[in-house]
Amino acid sequence: MQLVSSAFFAALLFVVNANPVVVSRSPVTLPIARRFNQGSGTMTLVQQDQARAAALKHRAKRLADSGEISKRAVINEDVDNVSFGYTASIGVGCPATNCMYELIIDTGSSNTWIGASTPYTPTSSSTRTDNSIVSLRVCGSSLSGTEYIDKVTITDGLVINQQSIGVASKSAGFAPGIDGILGIGPVDLTQGTLSPANNTLIPTVTDNLFSQGTITDNKIGIFFAPTNSLESENGVLTWGGVDTSKLTSDISYTPLTSTFPSNLFWGIDESITYGESTTILSSTAGIVDTGTTMILLATDAYDKYASATGATFDTTTGMLRITPAQFANLKSLFFNIGDKSYELTANAQIWPRSLNAAIDGTADCVYLVVSDLGHPSGQGLDFINGYTFLERFYSVYDTANSRVGFATTTSTTATSN
Repeated sequence: MQLVSSAFFAALLFVVNANPVVVSRSPVTLPIARRFNQGSGTMTLVQQDQARAAALKHRAKRLADSGEISKRAVINEDVDNVSFGYTASIGVGCPATNCMYELIIDTGSSNTWIGASTPYTPTSSSTRTDNSIVSLRVCGSSLSGTEYIDKVTITDGLVINQQSIGVASKSAGFAPGIDGILGIGPVDLTQGTLSPANNTLIPTVTDNLFSQGTITDNKIGIFFAPTNSLESENGVLTWGGVDTSKLTSDISYTPLTSTFPSNLFWGIDESITYGESTTILSSTAGIVDTGTTMILLATDAYDKYASATGATFDTTTGMLRITPAQFANLKSLFFNIGDKSYELTANAQIWPRSLNAAIDGTADCVYLVVSDLGHPSGQGLDFINGYTFLERFYSVYDTANSRVGFATTTSTTATSN
């Protein structure tokens, strides 16, 4: 059983718009495309990311306070880029082709719900339960509704029978055409999302794909490539394994952190160094999150980064800004995770200059994608490695072994920004 979960929506939106190649119980790849949806809000991308981070922390606290917490093949699917996640066209009901919904795919959420834009129409495969969805309000978006059990079709090769779905009866704040969320976070995040069955853990779509034998491994692989276009196919989502064609190194895994509240998400421990010797962030816990655009660091680490780079705060974009001369001397950031160090090059640390207008920036300025998390370190969630980190490294979310993996790709050292 699965239900509603919190997520954010901002400017950049990932959308699946290619036909899958289906291989039963093995990887199926779909290209990821990016489109820009600026919306009518007044928040900058950084403010949206900060609001999401605050809401994730609040949700974790509420989940912990509720008393109980717990955890637990290969098929790919194309998605598209939007600042807080991806969206895919997902079928719910029977036949699925008549009931398609555009859902945000979010590693920071674990529930699935629909109905924010396109109304849900029950079919022969639909069963309404006695549970309602706990009302959620996140960053200006809200929803509430009813739980149904239904058939979910992600692709022809990814069909889930008996998936819990939250059907929104009320929703507000979603971008036009976005119908809800397909949550691929840890199952613990579903705790407390049903009423009256508030102690029920709801198997995620990935859990059910694995338990029903559709995929051979309970894991997901994600690939993004940097792009300087507002709309482009720039990645692959792989269900049940990894797309080895995207890798230029072996995958190195690190265990999920035990530190609260990061341990409720795809949380890991890492330290960050600027250049060869300047420690920006000592080893601490944080999360990997496709729903966050920037790389967010605890305020004290952010201040050290700003000082090391000589950057100044830009009030219009909410981002750090450097001059072209400073960019020429910008050193790499090293993310030390497990026994591996991942180099984020100077080019990877800047917003694509051809897209400066999209963030209301100045054409000849250089903006950094490292931003302030909004609280000091030592609170159990001291960084978020968002999309701008993930577009440089392949990432794997391994539920079965409680770990996250990373590998380099041909995009790791790209200079496209």
